[in-house]
Order: sequence, then structure tokens, then C-alpha cells
Amino acid sequence: MPASPGLLYIVATPIGNLGDMSPRAVETLKSVDLIAAEDTRHSLPLLKQFGVATPLTALHEHNEREAVPTLIARLQQGASIALISDAGTPLLSDPGYHLTRAAHEAGIRVTPIPGASALSAALSASGLRAGQFVFEGFLPPRAAARRARLEALRGETRTLALFEAPHRLLETLEDLAALLGAQRRALLARELTKTFETLRLDTLRGLHEFVRGDPQQQKGESVILVEGAEPSAPLATEAEKVLRALLAELPLKQAVKLASAITGVKKNDLYDLALKLQLK
Repeated sequence: MPASPGLLYIVATPIGNLGDMSPRAVETLKSVDLIAAEDTRHSLPLLKQFGVATPLTALHEHNEREAVPTLIARLQQGASIALISDAGTPLLSDPGYHLTRAAHEAGIRVTPIPGASALSAALSASGLRAGQFVFEGFLPPRAAARRARLEALRGETRTLALFEAPHRLLETLEDLAALLGAQRRALLARELTKTFETLRLDTLRGLHEFVRGDPQQQKGESVILVEGAEPSAPLATEAEKVLRALLAELPLKQAVKLASAITGVKKNDLYDLALKLQLK
């Protein structure tokens, strides 16, 4: 008889303070047949600290697609595998998507072992609305692409959550202030749970000045949380009336263009409204 499929565990590890390693995580890492780690050299000292001697294999962004078939085959043969990233909860801007997706598609059970997450830690201590948020991960590294993405997020009303590397922190804060508004409230959460942890709530301009004035703040990984934009006021009733009348006589794009010229309301806003009106 073929072996029963194994289990794929998604195991969170500390983001700094080793006291955040859960007993369940340690037990799981000791019991599995194999640990797939983002960087085996980085993870080995952590595993030794907790007496974990389980074999390791590398699973990172450069080899994941090629490694997945072999790992899935092992799982199908009954092996259990734990996926870990360099720190925190895997798959949040870390490798593992392809393996996890393939496991689900192959009917292999996937189970999370929760623990530390820089994202949830920052949100919990931010003083910003955390009930609804948008996680963007790392913004594009090139300036033009980063600014284009921020321009697209300008009107987002939910709290915006970003990860940023130390060498790009200052320029990202500068772009955030320029494109989202210098007075927009934001939190810088740097080196969370570590000795030189920073949690600072300020305006985007204030955070940029703070980081620019202290080189120490330009070291280590950061989470940036930005308060959402103020919701746009609803379209004026008169603009809606004009749009309705034009839609009755003209194709959608022509109606929107003419309604915008008559009312001064942005074409994008009128286009969204026109689509809603046509669906009613």
C-alpha cells in the first residue's frame, strides 16, 4: 500500500527575541523529517539553540520552483516537512508560496504553527486603525516603479503596511511623504523585539527627518504603517443626474467624458459610478 501523505507545517520563528519561540514550534521542528529553510546558514544557529537536529534543505526564491517537485514527492511518500523563513512567519514577503500551493493541490495537509510576525506586532502597537489594512510587502526597489505604486495607493483608505530594507528606508520615507502627504500619520517599527527596537508614531515628514538625523535608525529591517487617506466625498447629486441623462443617450465613455466636462468631476470617479449605474 502507498504511504499516507505527510504533513507540511508552516512554522513561525522569532523575529529577534528568542523568547518568542513557541514550545509547539520547537516540538514540530524536532519531530519532522525535514526542514525547508530560506537560508540554512542563517537558521542553523537558531535550531542548535533549541536542540533541533533535523536535516535541513534550502528553499529560497532562486530555487523554489525547481525544489518543489522533490519536496512534494517526499510528502506524498509520507514524510513530514516544516517550512521556515529567516525570521517570523513564512510566506509574508518570504519564499514558500509555490510549495504551499502545490501541497494543497496535491491533497497534502498544510498546517500553520503560529508565532512571531513583524507585521502583526507592528499593527498591534501602532496606534493606527488595524481592523482593515493593506499589506504591500516590499515596494519596488527602483525609484520610478516605487513612486508609481505609491501614486496608485494615494487614495487607499485602509492602513497601509510596508516592509523596507535599511538601505532604502530614507528614500522610501521621502517618497511616502511626497506622494501620500507629508502630514499623514505613520509608524516606523524597526528591529522589532530586538535590543535597539524603535517604535515611533509621527507624520511622514517627521519620520523622514527623524531617520535622516539618526544614522542608527537606518540599520535593520523596518515595518512602516501609514494611516489611510480620508474617504472621498460622494459625488454630488447634480453630477449623478447629468451622468444618468447622458448615459441614456450616449455610449459609456462618451457620457463620462462629457459629464466630466460639464460638472468638473474626475472622469475616473464618474466612470466608476457609471459602471455601478449600469449594473442596477
